[in-house]
Amino acid sequence: KMWPAAFLFLAAAWSSSLARPHLKPLSSEMVNYINKLNSTWTAGHNFHNVDYSYVKKLCGTLLKGPKLPLMIRYAGDIKLPKEFDSREQWPNCPTLKEIRDQGSCGSCWWYPQAFGASEAMSDRVCIHSNAKVSVELSAQDLLTCCNSCGMGCNGGYPSSAWNFWVSDGLVSGGLYDSHIGCRPYTIPPCEHHVNGSRPSCSGEGGDTPECIFRCEAGYSPSYKQDKHFGKTSYSVSSEEDEIKQEIYKNGPVEGAFTVYEDFVLYKSGVYQHVSGSALGGHAIKMLGWGEENGVPYWLCANSWNTDWGDNGFFKILRGADHCGIESEIVAGNPK
Repeated sequence: KMWPAAFLFLAAAWSSSLARPHLKPLSSEMVNYINKLNSTWTAGHNFHNVDYSYVKKLCGTLLKGPKLPLMIRYAGDIKLPKEFDSREQWPNCPTLKEIRDQGSCGSCWWYPQAFGASEAMSDRVCIHSNAKVSVELSAQDLLTCCNSCGMGCNGGYPSSAWNFWVSDGLVSGGLYDSHIGCRPYTIPPCEHHVNGSRPSCSGEGGDTPECIFRCEAGYSPSYKQDKHFGKTSYSVSSEEDEIKQEIYKNGPVEGAFTVYEDFVLYKSGVYQHVSGSALGGHAIKMLGWGEENGVPYWLCANSWNTDWGDNGFFKILRGADHCGIESEIVAGNPK
């Protein structure tokens, strides 16, 4: 399948890649360069008051790691719509609309990974219960207690998080300072803007919190009783229609892709890489698809707060495995 608007632009971008200027990351020069290309997306400043080291640490998900068993669904048996948004399909599941903030932390690989997984798991608990069970599964529980998920600051694998949900389960836990659930997030959101009220986003951050097998004071039931388990965990084929069918039938999935410096500047439109070096891998939640001005996209939720991108969400080119976005899809279903 060829999508002229997207692929002609890609071809032009690749042919001129040798002529790309070396631009300072996060700079106005890079923003202006991207916008003058008149591509499929618009750049702007999301991080106004941060160390570049902080931005680099946001991207530590290890790509091309161990794979979960592949789930093949044969998408031919279902008529898939041209556009799909999980938030509209399941409006009674509030976690679908939520954007989280991974904050500043010395072990930053955990946070996109833990958020991408725990968000999609929370969505699926609600979807598969017909909105009878609405719970925020704890990113804190996943990132602090899953010893098999990775190697601290050196990276981690999305597949391990879904295995952990099946084997050990996750307790409930809301956003920072929410006091919702058993183990809410304990690392404060950080400030991307100059004059905001949150602490600044630094490259240093704190240590990974401890794994604690108890709920915060005043919450009941007990930690053990509060566990929610997955029934299955699996990889999804990189075939576009297989990914669509998985989202259409079961809800959002976790994906991972290579982040380049220009992605950090995304504001609107359908992202495709045009400038800057690779920063590393990043885990996100994928919740739908569509077309914008003839360009096919995946709809995704990031974990860099609502003042990043399009209110925390972004669109990325669909159907070309752009930046590896279709090669790292993992999911699972609740018990």
